[in-house]
Amino acid sequence: MEIRAYPEIYLSKARGALGDAFDYAVNTCHIPGSTFVKLFTASSVSRRLENGESAFLAGKSGIELAVDVLLETTGGQPEAGPQEHFGRSREYWIGWAVCYYQWYSARRYSDIFKVISYKDLEMMYDTLHEADITKFAEIVDERVREHFKDTSLKRIRTFYGCTQAELAKRAGVSLRSIQMYEQRKKDINKASVGALYRISRVLGCSIEDLIEPPSSHNPLEVRRNFV
Repeated sequence: MEIRAYPEIYLSKARGALGDAFDYAVNTCHIPGSTFVKLFTASSVSRRLENGESAFLAGKSGIELAVDVLLETTGGQPEAGPQEHFGRSREYWIGWAVCYYQWYSARRYSDIFKVISYKDLEMMYDTLHEADITKFAEIVDERVREHFKDTSLKRIRTFYGCTQAELAKRAGVSLRSIQMYEQRKKDINKASVGALYRISRVLGCSIEDLIEPPSSHNPLEVRRNFV
């Protein structure tokens, strides 16, 4: 079970705000959607949303979020003021749907947009904007999981038949750390030797078996942890 950054009670507000942010940036400020995605994921706004900061989840409107993104990443404030719109635009749906998937998966926005481009989302709109949001989440999750293959830790733990909670308890490592290692939100190669040793003992493997390969991490950093 994923530990999400914020309770579901805040999700509706967050989805509406991010939907409005995308709608305002693209349709009112005339910023290409793919460009706004790059600005959004580069900004601290995306990280504050995914971390569940209440000031951003419930304290800011979508337009305020978009303005914060633009101020931080371009240094300029948009001149276009808010415009009245009726119904949900395609751009609104994109922000609204991606916000749900981020909450559902607990993944970073930057990682989500590495796999699903703005163009992909535009193409999904016609067939999915009237479907249950869980259908969108399932489709995106399949693609994201295919892109980000399971970590060594998850593969070994699953093979051993041990749950995350069981591993955490027996190894004396927090459940959140185990989850973050498996989601690559925390670099297991930088874990303490003691923690790695305890995890390896529980799973009946070596410390080296838990280390992620140099293709996804700097091999010098891996080596440094064991010198």
